Amino acid sequence: MASRISELVLKCADPELLARFWSEVLGYVEIDRDGGLIEIGPPGAGFGGLQPTILLMPSTDPRATKLQLHIDVNPVDRDQDAELERVLALGASQLDIGQGAEAQWQVLADPEGNEFCLLRRRLET
Repeated sequence: MASRISELVLKCADPELLARFWSEVLGYVEIDRDGGLIEIGPPGAGFGGLQPTILLMPSTDPRATKLQLHIDVNPVDRDQDAELERVLALGASQLDIGQGAEAQWQVLADPEGNEFCLLRRRLET
């Protein structure tokens, strides 16, 4: 038997802001709230489902370097350009980390500066 990822924990200054952002990006809903923690995940699934949930944990610790883990997302109901426009309107910003114009992905940052990539390949829902 192997293990699988059940949730991703993201320490952040503003869990409310990131819960709204990532819920809109991923089509997730709020699953649980405990104190300052907010857990979001796929509608109707929740913790332990096939897709991992995201637990947003409040933290006042300053981050000295960028996160060593980032999230990759793929569009499911539109092409990459349309999804890029949508995600930017939600509060993401584009980053140039030297990926070059020929890259098949867009490097972005969420509202707290956490890097993630928007890949070109469209996934089935």
